[in-house]
Amino acid sequence: MKKTVLIIMLTLIYTSASAQLFTKEKVANQENFDKDFLTWGYYLGFNSYDFKFQYDAAQAKRPDIAVETTIGFNVGLVGDMRINEYLNLRFEPGLYITRRNLEYSNENNIFTQHNYFITNTFKPGDAFREVKSTYLHFPLLLKVSTKRLNNFKPFLVGGFSTALNLSSNEDNPEDNTVGEFRTKKGMLFYELGFGIDFYLEWFKFTPSIRGVFAINDELVKDKDPNSPWTGSIDKMQTRGVFINFTFQ
Repeated sequence: MKKTVLIIMLTLIYTSASAQLFTKEKVANQENFDKDFLTWGYYLGFNSYDFKFQYDAAQAKRPDIAVETTIGFNVGLVGDMRINEYLNLRFEPGLYITRRNLEYSNENNIFTQHNYFITNTFKPGDAFREVKSTYLHFPLLLKVSTKRLNNFKPFLVGGFSTALNLSSNEDNPEDNTVGEFRTKKGMLFYELGFGIDFYLEWFKFTPSIRGVFAINDELVKDKDPNSPWTGSIDKMQTRGVFINFTFQ
């Protein structure tokens, strides 16, 4: 589904951009829009978050963790400050809702033969964990645009962001021994992406795609340092893709 949405969006952008680029259409829509020092808007979109794991090099025998991603939902506001014709500083606070499923590999019974399950009964659900996240996301981005071509303008965007995970169970005293896979509340990211501004008759419409990459570790380890769920993980970092549709 993620690939299908991306292909459809890129096809629409390419078709519209080509139609305007190779015609003699004059700039007619929202001619003075980009001359304002401050502009406002909102966005709706989709996300797909993943986890990147780094494992403890000292543990040669450990279960790999497969991440099943899902399509989440984004909604937020846009504040845009004009620096010059080609540079804008943007603040895009939003709410991002997502879910990731973790499945521990049991190839050659490597997971079920862990020392923990010698004294504790293994249940099928022990090899599966659901991680729900609701992020309040606060990105500060620099938008670098090309010269406006008729009624559209491509751009690159990048910057840093912080997020507060409202679904975090960092302070929960219980851990994976009772099914609680814990993650931290506060996150730091860097972001890179691109998009195209389309100047329509009544507003500016902007489809964009952006990658987000965590800087800090999100994992809260179990109390047992040899836990079969977190003992072999050295670092767990979020990464994801956003597809947003902005209206200004």
